[in-house]
Formats: sequence, C-alpha cells, structure tokens
Amino acid sequence: MPLTRDFKETIRDRVQHDARFRKELLREGLEAMLSGEIALAKTILRDYINATVGFTGLAEATQIPPKSLMRMLSASGNPRAANLFEIVSVLQRRAGVRFHVR
Repeated sequence: MPLTRDFKETIRDRVQHDARFRKELLREGLEAMLSGEIALAKTILRDYINATVGFTGLAEATQIPPKSLMRMLSASGNPRAANLFEIVSVLQRRAGVRFHVR
C-alpha cells in the first residue's frame, strides 16, 4: 500500500497556498462554533492557527500564553468567551476578513 501524506500536513499546505481555502476554513470554524459544534470548531481553529499564525504568533497578538491557547483549543479545553472572541478577532484581522452573523 502506498504511503499517503498526513492529513494535517495537506491542510497546512493548502492553507498556505490557497487564500480562498484559508478564508473558507476560518469561516467553517466560526460557523461550527456558532452552531454549537464546539469540538469541531476547536479542531478547525487549531488546524487553521497551526497553518497560519502559529500559537506563538497568536500568543503575542492576544497576550495569552501559547500553552494556554493550546489547552483552550484542545479536545478537553474550555475557553472563556472573552478569550475565544479575542482569538477570533486576531485571526480575522490577520486574514484580512470580517465575518458577520445574519
């Protein structure tokens, strides 16, 4: 059986080279969050962060330690709303997008 690329590596490469995909991945993460699919939202946001700003860069922008950010977005993490909105705000700014709820 041939070896396949790691899924997360494939996502990371696509995010880095496809601006439309990058925007849609962030949008999908936010929609999952607003739909109450928190576990899915955290997974998508973690992948997005790893492929773009990284947890160190996000920590610098949010003034939240990288390990705390990683814990918040882990499968068992429980981020406070204020921290989650700060993360979303930074990610939108860095992506040059602004999503609106209708």
